[in-house]
Amino acid sequence: MRLLAIIPGLALIVVILWDAFETIILPRRVTRRFRLTSVFYQTAWAPWSALARSLHDRKRREKILGLFGPLSLLMLLALWALGLILGYAILHWSLGAQLNVSAQPTFAEYLYLSGVTFFTLGYGDMVPMLAIGRTLAVIEAATGFGLLAIVIGYLPVLYQAFSRREVNISLLDARAGSPSSATEMLRRHAESGNLDELGSVLREWERWAAELLESHLSYPVLCYFRSQHDNQSWLAALTTVLDTCSLVMVGVEGLPAWQAKLTFAMARHAVVDLAQIFSTAPASPQACATRLFPGDLERLREILEHNGASLKDGEEAELRLEELRGMYEPYVSALSDMLMMPLPPWILGSGAIDNWKTSAWGRIQ
Repeated sequence: MRLLAIIPGLALIVVILWDAFETIILPRRVTRRFRLTSVFYQTAWAPWSALARSLHDRKRREKILGLFGPLSLLMLLALWALGLILGYAILHWSLGAQLNVSAQPTFAEYLYLSGVTFFTLGYGDMVPMLAIGRTLAVIEAATGFGLLAIVIGYLPVLYQAFSRREVNISLLDARAGSPSSATEMLRRHAESGNLDELGSVLREWERWAAELLESHLSYPVLCYFRSQHDNQSWLAALTTVLDTCSLVMVGVEGLPAWQAKLTFAMARHAVVDLAQIFSTAPASPQACATRLFPGDLERLREILEHNGASLKDGEEAELRLEELRGMYEPYVSALSDMLMMPLPPWILGSGAIDNWKTSAWGRIQ
């Protein structure tokens, strides 16, 4: 009967090693429905987000949510290690590997042997005596050493991708406000007389969206990593860029729409593929309607015209904007609800203060 346990033991080892390969080494999206990593994150995020939703204090809630990304990564690595130790212990036990102990080894002793071998501790108090046990121990030690080496190389890549993502989000602060807003981005460029520079800004954000798509599809855990400031996030920045491109594509006098179309296409591609990664169905039109209320578009035009930018008017323009919004708002709304990342407003509130203007003491410097 013990020999039958070889099958689940081998299966557990293979599943974990393959999952680690897909998560760390494979540089492309995995579309398979069942994955150990996906199950782990779905299982862990549900109670974690429920705890965060129960907190009414925004700063405490953001602090709890900010811990999930790095902590879940450590928990996933621990899960892999424990699974491999258990799998190798089952193999030792099923093969009846003889150890240098007087009595018949128990499963707990095999589990201890597996743990010591996996982490290459080398105590020597319990070692296999026969060739098959020694061979299995060597293979397990190589597995543990290899997993540790891969993880050491994986973490810097992960944090470099996070750092590159956050640089542009920080740069958006002075251009579009805190939280960021498409109207504020257009207003500030028009007010300063640099509206024509918006094309180069959108070109940079086209590349940022492409990098976001590549890195976050390969390493979805980055989506849980939150920005330094509570009123910023990668999702809010992406939505602001999509909003801005939509307004330019509708028609802003003095701005060519070509670069806006390219940036819109790349950013929309990123948000749709990321929504697919998390299996978040597009939100209903009613949920998306809370971002731009009736009358806001007229107010938006007034703000822009007052600062030297003219947004195209008329029923055709409104229908065009509604069409463009329908291409991305259902997806960003679904991701916002799942990740608990608020979406940016179309029009920045009067009491909003840029992050760079504040200090730890709450004074404007």
